[in-house]
Amino acid sequence: MADLSAGRASMPARIAASVPERDGLLAAMPAYLPSSGALTTKLVSLFPRNADRPTHQAVIVAFDPETGTPVALMDGEAITAARTAAASALATDLLARADPYRLVVIGTGVQARAHLRAVSRVRRFGSICVVGRDLAKAKALAMEFGGGNFREVGAYVQIEQAVREADVVCACTHSPEPVVRREWLRPGTHVNSVGYNTAGREVDAATFRDALLVVESRVATLAKPPAGSNDIAMAIAEGAMTPDHVHAELGELVSGARPGRADAAQITLYKSVGVAVQDAAAAALVLEGARREHVGREVEI
Repeated sequence: MADLSAGRASMPARIAASVPERDGLLAAMPAYLPSSGALTTKLVSLFPRNADRPTHQAVIVAFDPETGTPVALMDGEAITAARTAAASALATDLLARADPYRLVVIGTGVQARAHLRAVSRVRRFGSICVVGRDLAKAKALAMEFGGGNFREVGAYVQIEQAVREADVVCACTHSPEPVVRREWLRPGTHVNSVGYNTAGREVDAATFRDALLVVESRVATLAKPPAGSNDIAMAIAEGAMTPDHVHAELGELVSGARPGRADAAQITLYKSVGVAVQDAAAAALVLEGARREHVGREVEI
């Protein structure tokens, strides 16, 4: 993220072919990240109506940055889940108060599980809560993370109740209606929002208005869909904020170019759109591990 903010990476805006009858899209995300020796592109489909399979499905192709030769084809679903949650964990580490007690994750899918795993590594939460429309699914996911350092593990159907009790909120949904509203957030709450839905938003405009807002890339986030954030575009259209309201990029916080939280009462918000340098860095780690462990299958093309 620091390389992206400093201009040391090449990453054009995401493009996509839409499948309107399914509210779906197929996006292409290329990047060159010299510090990781990574030249990759991800092809990812987003079909939010999927019930019998993941809403995000992807493949990543890695190329040799010296010759441009394709060197690996790998599944992108696990990498997308891990790198998205890892970026939220980074944002939480940089922005959340040092002493949060309750972590609330909204959603019961792939990203919810990945966020529970990643975000709980950067703060010592005493309580975790999973919120889902299906209480049984929410309970099952919460219990996967029961025990250990968590004194309380819970599951809710009522989003408002959970958010009102949260110190850190991770919104991992495809909801077209806000699941995070300003009036529910108590002072000092940190919010991670990774959901994407062209039909709506998962964070309301008032939260963007009042929060310290951090993104991965100003250019990417403020672009029109499929690259940009619909949540932010709607907040701007409603007059709740302007593009200048974006306080910082993650990489600017990492490098110290921009400050983070100003005080304990400040509400902070990380809005993710997912950027290709994250896929490039993660894919490079996977490829390095595969070569070291001699796993995978070699094929002639």
